[in-house]
Amino acid sequence: METLLDALIVARLRRGSAGPLSERTGTLLLDAGSAGRWTIELQQGRAGVRRGSVPHPTATVRASPEVLAAVIDGQTSGAEAFLAGQLTVRGDLSLAMALDGAFESPTRPAAQPRLGTAYPVGVHTAYLEAGDPTAQPVLMLHGLGATSASLLPLVTALGRDHRVIAPDLPGHGATDAPNWKYTPAEMARWASSLCDELAVRSAVVVGNSLGGRVALELALLDPQRVSGLALLCPSPAFRRLRHLVPAARLLSPSLARVPLPPPPHEAVVGAIKLMFAEPGRLPRAWYDAGADEFRRVISQPRHRRAFFACLRQVYVEEAFGSRGFWERLPSVTAPALFVWGQRDRLVPAGFSRHVSTALPNSRSVVLEDCGHVPQFECPEQTEALVRSLIAEATGRPSSRAERTVGARGRRAPSRRASASPAG
Repeated sequence: METLLDALIVARLRRGSAGPLSERTGTLLLDAGSAGRWTIELQQGRAGVRRGSVPHPTATVRASPEVLAAVIDGQTSGAEAFLAGQLTVRGDLSLAMALDGAFESPTRPAAQPRLGTAYPVGVHTAYLEAGDPTAQPVLMLHGLGATSASLLPLVTALGRDHRVIAPDLPGHGATDAPNWKYTPAEMARWASSLCDELAVRSAVVVGNSLGGRVALELALLDPQRVSGLALLCPSPAFRRLRHLVPAARLLSPSLARVPLPPPPHEAVVGAIKLMFAEPGRLPRAWYDAGADEFRRVISQPRHRRAFFACLRQVYVEEAFGSRGFWERLPSVTAPALFVWGQRDRLVPAGFSRHVSTALPNSRSVVLEDCGHVPQFECPEQTEALVRSLIAEATGRPSSRAERTVGARGRRAPSRRASASPAG
């Protein structure tokens, strides 16, 4: 197996690295345990490989020799192997994910996620794409402090029969951090420009947390772009404690540029676990990968500023009045599905009643045993719900039968009769 891995890695490098790997600088350690270790050294278009490891690789990918060979050969998706617990990642998650689809292979299925780069509104943007480029487009937007990797369960599932595009938001992951205020309008214009660059005229938009807020703004500013909305615990403008907004406005995000060490790894793991109703459902390796990526991004001054600008904007956004979120929300015309977690500590499921009042033709579903990231904690239920929205938005039955919400989910209460779309 060691000889086979040697041959595969060398053959792939000789064919040339494609897309994002050709733009990266760093060291990627491939660890196949007793079968050996290989270090791929990247220098903006130049790639070399040597046996053995280096003291502090930029990213480390560990898997059995068989799984690693299948990923490098394009027979298996590294993302799916990660989700199945067959592969682990430490360090720069974006660099490790760039391995998926980075080398040309005639055996690679179109559904496999692959990384790409684009320049919407001049911002260097990294994105995941999966599926047939001619299929129904689905744009996925992640939450604050996360990356496109936080949407992997949906990316891999929907990529089997849709064209899925999941970018890192500005200031997150491998996307640049422009000197913005990071208002929903700025982010929505970026998303619209990304769609233009990738030849997406209209898409169903899936958004988690901050990504849900950006998706709603995109539907308000560019309604022709959005054929449907699947919003997973979206972060709306806060309705309470508004008297503290003036004080929050005084906190400049530029203060975040002050050099600070990244928070301890275990502290970040603990914070991530707070987003889940039952953290033990997810393997420790997933938390480690997410914590490593957050610490890497937050250690960069521009990205750190972007994170705090986004966080500040979530709180200071106008809630009421002619320009307020809740006054503008009824203008959304696209079919909309809201999925909430009953045990979400960040965005209370109680927002569902306000959404149902503002958008009576929308649907709200509360997953009873779920936190803030339903695509990871309740993946099958979430996929079924998103597919039902896609079928509604496109007027075509889903290629996969919609499954019921199940014992752990229920529809949110509505002021209308049970036959109402909102209830």
